[in-house]
Parts: sequence; C-alpha cells; structure tokens
Amino acid sequence: MRVDIAWWDLDGTGQTVESLREHLRHEAVGPWSEVPGLLIKLWMADHRNNRWGAVMLWETDRPARGLPPNRAAELIGRPPTHRERFEVEATVEGAHALPALHGLGPAFLP
Repeated sequence: MRVDIAWWDLDGTGQTVESLREHLRHEAVGPWSEVPGLLIKLWMADHRNNRWGAVMLWETDRPARGLPPNRAAELIGRPPTHRERFEVEATVEGAHALPALHGLGPAFLP
C-alpha cells in the first residue's frame, strides 16, 4: 500500500479553509468515490496555520490516469506546497461505533 500526502499553504492564494470546504461540499467528494484502488481519502484543514490538504491511502500504487481533476489546485492557483509519498508499513483499524467513514466531517454538515 501507498499513502500520498499533499497540502497547500493558503496565504496569498485568495482561498480559505471555508471556501475550500464549500468546494468539497458541492463538487469534490463524489468523483473520488469512484477511483479504482483508492481505499480512503481524507481532506484536512489547519485553521491556525492556514493550510489545506489531503491524505490518500492506495491499495497499491496510485493510478497514472483516471483521477478526478485537481480542482483544489485550480482554485488555489498552484500545485501543492508539499507533496509526499510513502510506502505503508502497517495498518490497524481501531474499535469505533461509526458504521462507516464515508461522509464524515464539517463539509457534510448542513
């Protein structure tokens, strides 16, 4: 398995955590649910440091094509400030009461 981590420093971009959350709410999440080999994608926000990003866990290597357009990069106006890729050494799923992880987070709140 592989994990990709990408984030943007939003200072000077004209985008905010709130504006990017709206993007998630209305258009970004759906297309990612159909990506082959993607186990989970987590979008993350750091209000204090004005950063926005995502973590993607892949079954094997990320596909070379067939990914949804990177609308965050389009909205922000540049590629991620930081992008890292790692091999996963181990995983564990903790005990929790959630029926599923899909659809959680502030972007899904009314």
